[in-house]
Amino acid sequence: MKNALIYIVIFAAIQLVVRILAQGIWIIVMGKEAPMNATSMIIMMAVFSILTMVIFLWAKWSVISRHWVRTRPWFVLFWCVLAALGALVPSVWLQELMPELPNHVEGEFDMIMKDRWGYLVVGLLAPLAEEMVFRGAILRSLLRWKTNPWVGIIISAILFAVIHMNPAQMPHAFLIGLLLGWMYYRTDSIVPGVVYHWINNTVAYVLYNLYPKPDLTLTDLFGNEQRVLMALGFSLLIFLPALFQLNQRLSK
Repeated sequence: MKNALIYIVIFAAIQLVVRILAQGIWIIVMGKEAPMNATSMIIMMAVFSILTMVIFLWAKWSVISRHWVRTRPWFVLFWCVLAALGALVPSVWLQELMPELPNHVEGEFDMIMKDRWGYLVVGLLAPLAEEMVFRGAILRSLLRWKTNPWVGIIISAILFAVIHMNPAQMPHAFLIGLLLGWMYYRTDSIVPGVVYHWINNTVAYVLYNLYPKPDLTLTDLFGNEQRVLMALGFSLLIFLPALFQLNQRLSK
């Protein structure tokens, strides 16, 4: 447990130091204190993700292995993709049932998501860096700490939700964290989680640019409540069989 807490503190510290340095450089360049633009935000996030991966790999807190990939688990990865697609509507639907939560990073998030280079950090670097830290380091440490794997999986999912530091993202991040943690426990590999995470973030990026309305709801998207329920049922017909197949196929 101690190692897991150390890892989360280091992850947050790297993020804080990179942000402070980026803002300092931005003030020097601009000659005055001003909000960072999209390009500077994307560069800052890219540096943070790459630096995080380098540090965790160098310190061997997260271990990269090709053992699981050598089993050629292509069908497993196929079902990971379907599970990620099928889980999107149910997750949003559940979140809409909850009280509205504050969105502290809406402005920064909007700038990054609307920029074409934003996909580099949102769709590619973030899934890889976060899986290395939260599953490859934190969950790996927690699974050694407790004999019941779900204790570690739940704790890692909570940490994954909290570190986003944005209440509006926390419910979705927690649910995804549970599934990603379960996949890591079953395989000892971050690859399934990276693929799932990549699909989730990619679809979010695409939809955000197709429908840039910040308070878009499922009813706005599908037209009426009946269609929302139809979309929910259709999504579950994708997600549940994919989850069943993953339960059958995931192995160390």
